[in-house]
Amino acid sequence: MGLLGERVRRVEDRSLLTGAARFTGDLHAGVEPVLVAHFVRSPLAHADIRGIDTTLAAVAPGVVCVLTGADLDVRGTTVLPVPTDLVRPLMATEVVRFPGEIVAMVVATSEAEAIDAAELVELDLVARPVAADAPTAARPGAPLLHAGHSGNAVLTIDTPPDAAEAVAAVVAAAPLVVELDMINQRVAAAPMETNGVLARPVPGGVEVHVSTQAPHGVRDEIAQLCGLDPTAVRVIATWVGGGFGGKAIAEAEYTLVTKAARLLDRPVRWKETRTENLQGIHGRDQHQTIRVAADLDGTLLAVHGDLVVDGGAYPGFAHFLATLTARMLPGPYRVAHATSTIRTMATNSAYVRGYRGAGRPEATSLVERAVDIVARALALDPAAMRRHNLVPATAFPHTTPTGAVYDAADYGRALDLALAAARIDERRAEQAERRARGDRQQLGIGLCTYVEVTAGAGPTEFADVEVHPDGRATVRVGTFGHGQGHHTTYAQIAADGLGLPLDAVRVIDGDTALVARGVGTFGSRSMQVGGSSVHAASALVAARSRRLAAALLEAAPEDLVGVADGFSVAGVPSRRVTWATIVAHAAAQAPEDGADRPGLVARTDWERPGSTYPSGAHVAVIELDTETGQVRLLEHIAVDDCGTLLNPMLVDGQVHGGIAQGVGQALYEVLERDEHGTVRNASLAEYAVVSAAELPSFTRVECVTPTPLNPLGAKGIGESGTIGATPAVHNAVIDALTPYGVLHLDMPCSPERVWRAIHGEHPEVRVTRR
Repeated sequence: MGLLGERVRRVEDRSLLTGAARFTGDLHAGVEPVLVAHFVRSPLAHADIRGIDTTLAAVAPGVVCVLTGADLDVRGTTVLPVPTDLVRPLMATEVVRFPGEIVAMVVATSEAEAIDAAELVELDLVARPVAADAPTAARPGAPLLHAGHSGNAVLTIDTPPDAAEAVAAVVAAAPLVVELDMINQRVAAAPMETNGVLARPVPGGVEVHVSTQAPHGVRDEIAQLCGLDPTAVRVIATWVGGGFGGKAIAEAEYTLVTKAARLLDRPVRWKETRTENLQGIHGRDQHQTIRVAADLDGTLLAVHGDLVVDGGAYPGFAHFLATLTARMLPGPYRVAHATSTIRTMATNSAYVRGYRGAGRPEATSLVERAVDIVARALALDPAAMRRHNLVPATAFPHTTPTGAVYDAADYGRALDLALAAARIDERRAEQAERRARGDRQQLGIGLCTYVEVTAGAGPTEFADVEVHPDGRATVRVGTFGHGQGHHTTYAQIAADGLGLPLDAVRVIDGDTALVARGVGTFGSRSMQVGGSSVHAASALVAARSRRLAAALLEAAPEDLVGVADGFSVAGVPSRRVTWATIVAHAAAQAPEDGADRPGLVARTDWERPGSTYPSGAHVAVIELDTETGQVRLLEHIAVDDCGTLLNPMLVDGQVHGGIAQGVGQALYEVLERDEHGTVRNASLAEYAVVSAAELPSFTRVECVTPTPLNPLGAKGIGESGTIGATPAVHNAVIDALTPYGVLHLDMPCSPERVWRAIHGEHPEVRVTRR
């Protein structure tokens, strides 16, 4: 049908545009009134719990119950290989370790009553000293968060001795060594829809409606912590107003609400406030040092990164993300040596989880800043410096010193396309003219060439494809679309494989009762793993339908042609068989192709042979007001190679959203904490989320290098925009500050920070020449 590669409009949008879409907070359990949960949270970052008095709250109007750790099993769980004392409990019982940690839950007949009653819970907390951030937690004598450890560096990875010696030798002999300290600041996921859950007891189990990216993972965790068989828990995710990695795991609140619903045998809901979301759903936060050795012609010789990770009170996930940062330190460059150390600190703050890019933007930002500094130290053009070091298109697959195996790319072509679209020579000439005139508004031009890794977690994904007697098809898939356009793209894949019209395909996801299993949507894995599974299942159904039709028509399979209602014999259109007849014959036979039922159906759990490595180049052009420090993004060019473009329109949307969040981190966003660990800007009046008003129209240029690792040739795209945009905009700001001798500035490049840099306050960069 030729549907793949077409700019098909999203089939999901009608419900959103007409208001028919229903999010978790819109749902009702049925005729029975829904109870409302509200959580009592610690106001202190670190304290012993001496007592929790719920007496007054328990008799407040509308209160059904007040639950603490004494009433429930509040042990947590994790799939990460971390010590048990680093696993976050559902509710604190003896010690609180971050502001906002749950200590009690009030369940009442209305939200207002639950909130009022929560104010009556009396906490007897004995404050402990606070280690609010990684530098504080790393100091000698710092307050210890977890008693079973000798310090707050609770998870560590060292450089193997032989690799460390090799890098040290290269650095000692290199003509140029650049050493940079950089902070990749803590930011918030800030989705439009905050977290929410509605749990409803049903015969034999519980039904849970939840705003999540991974319904089956949430089901399994709730089942485990509630002592239920997974089949007794039905998790339904309908519409989700943004996830960005912040909804990829089961929140403690989901399980606690489910436990309360089962205990009371009543439906219970919880809706996270914006303040709770900004206090608790965090990403990034690495304190990084990079050491780069280079020849005088700009050849990169060695890279070493020391990563100090602020993982929050329960830092297992942040540690995992740092391993991705370490893995991607070589970037898209030919470099013989790349090593790292990781020190993941436990701090009195909310724990870090994956946020769009999840470990890879931290690597790209660090490497791209260092490359710019090397180019400047050698008086080289930043683009020429990059081009000189890029892995050539003929060298794939390419294995890096960190063990990553890059599948396929053309980094040089992506860079050339980005520079051409940016009219780089014109922009540089304009920049020189403004500098010569001493204009108040100065131009900055920032480059980024990047490579990232996608589909690293979850090597398989489930798909079930069935053709019905009326010639329509149903696709069930284990990923979950929450804004990406999955229902459109999966329908394109299935329709293309089955020879059906696009509107004849229905896609089902997000419901564990309707989809047998699944991994979920994160790490830019959906199309390359889930899509390949849909492709494989569709191929099996197509092949079987053709075989059955051939047998019914007494013809060779290759002599058949697809028609609107089935198949006919080529050249003899009167000899035809309908889908109804084909499906009936299939149903009369034993199930095939992994199916669990008779019919024209196939099931697959397609397994990827390896991760893919999307790549690209971004150029950002900014205007900087030298009197106020204000930065304005004038133009942003993105060349993102995600392999085969299954639907270029949806790729555009993913890149645009990613760029916006990358610009936000570079210029505006940071979660500010005081010395007590409290988030000081936990509202949208104070946390500077980027909006359309701060953004120009983006320019996206296609560059396609299909991967050989899946039948679609697709790589990930959901996070690429963020990974490329952040360093491009960051580099552009510092490029504009070149006349002031500024080599580096930490993000966000706020007006005050830029103004101070102009007046001499900026970090030192260590440059050694031999």
